[in-house]
Amino acid sequence: MATIVSLHAHPDDEALLTGGWLAQRARAGDRVVLVFATDGDAGLSDHDGPLGARRREEGEASARALGAARVVWLGHADSGMAHAPTTCPGRFVDVPVAEAARALAAVLDEEQADTLTGYDANGGYGHPDHVAVHHVARAAQGLARRRPVLLEATRDRRGLVRLLRVLRPLGPLLPGLTLPAGEIYADPADVRLVDVRDAVDAKRAALAAHASQATGGVRTVRLLLALPGPLARRVLGREWFVEVP
Repeated sequence: MATIVSLHAHPDDEALLTGGWLAQRARAGDRVVLVFATDGDAGLSDHDGPLGARRREEGEASARALGAARVVWLGHADSGMAHAPTTCPGRFVDVPVAEAARALAAVLDEEQADTLTGYDANGGYGHPDHVAVHHVARAAQGLARRRPVLLEATRDRRGLVRLLRVLRPLGPLLPGLTLPAGEIYADPADVRLVDVRDAVDAKRAALAAHASQATGGVRTVRLLLALPGPLARRVLGREWFVEVP
């Protein structure tokens, strides 16, 4: 049995980027530990009341759907998007990388982790907190007493680049949908594809746990949950990682 510590910026990232693979590993008997840098309180949502508290509940529910054994909250504040940053103290992007990495390394040591997941160098689609996850995971790998394998969650960007060319002119008509302007995800030559079609049901259950993130405009979670079964298995049944030497 191996132990996997999976670092994520906000609740719902774990389901979107790694949900299928984590569910597979948990089902195979591995210990899965989810670590969230923030509670995602700056996310878009129609939810009334404190969003951070609601998203923590959703993160815990998603963890149960995936079979995770433990959830750790690092307690940093959501930094917001680059074009709409938050101004609250304690934002994740303002925390020195070494400080955040030490906190993560403490979890790695406590769990004697074999594998750590982070994000690719572009932070996927460029969210500042996702970029911070990339740097913090790499630093924590080097600080851990038992150096884990580092897998950076990503996507093969070719299809997304083509889709963005079509969607970008429609951006003003799609509130709530983030359309990145710069480099996204990873070069396909560097990416390892994982077939997670047998874990799509668990992944969809984890996505459904994040009900607040299916509101507030055109949202990825809502679109994915609306996919019919065969198409859902095709779209959700693949996940991508970059293995860091």
